[in-house]
Amino acid sequence: MPKNVLDQRLTRLIESNVCEGTCLADYKDELKQLAVEAADPKEARKRSRVFKALSDSKRLRILKLLDVRDMCVCELMVALGMSQPNLSHHLKILEAEGFVEKRKEGKWTFISSHYKERLGELQRTQLTQI
Repeated sequence: MPKNVLDQRLTRLIESNVCEGTCLADYKDELKQLAVEAADPKEARKRSRVFKALSDSKRLRILKLLDVRDMCVCELMVALGMSQPNLSHHLKILEAEGFVEKRKEGKWTFISSHYKERLGELQRTQLTQI
């Protein structure tokens, strides 16, 4: 939207006494400051990764299986019909956001779920700060 159109809209909004602004320039600065304080872009990107991790049906299926029991990577591959590189990609995303944890037992890599704990943590902290 062209800048002058936005200025016209904000001017009409100010003139209608619907908002607290009295001066267009000051009100624009106030809105920009509000965006920085309440909706910081860096913080929003960080928080969006959590939702990205949960927004894929394959990752949700992985988490559901791991809710039943810890599983070896090869067991997950068979259960979900996924290749090792594809599964590793999904596990990397889930692990980065704290939803799963890997542990080595000899040659085997087992995955355990921290999904419920992580969701509880998100409810207590991050989701209230979005």
